[in-house]
Amino acid sequence: MRKKARVDANQPAVVAALRKAGATVQSLAAAGDGVPDLLVAFRSDLFLLEVKDGSKPPSARALTPDQVRWHAAWGAPVHVVNSVDEALQAIGAIHAV
Repeated sequence: MRKKARVDANQPAVVAALRKAGATVQSLAAAGDGVPDLLVAFRSDLFLLEVKDGSKPPSARALTPDQVRWHAAWGAPVHVVNSVDEALQAIGAIHAV
């Protein structure tokens, strides 16, 4: 049996911001095995987001071996985001400056 899914500390803020921007968000964190954290629908497009805590050092934000394998095998982009702004940029809700 899989342990309770752990989410990064900033994930609730990322989810709230995505929803405020009009996105539909489904957490996939409980799936494990390298599956990204969030499935996001925005303006008829789907996005997979892997949320990392941008306040941690880069070594603590690295993808796990399972995540690297899953992302490579999936065949579509998985956006790794470290903040609310990066998440909103990934789905096209805001533009990078």
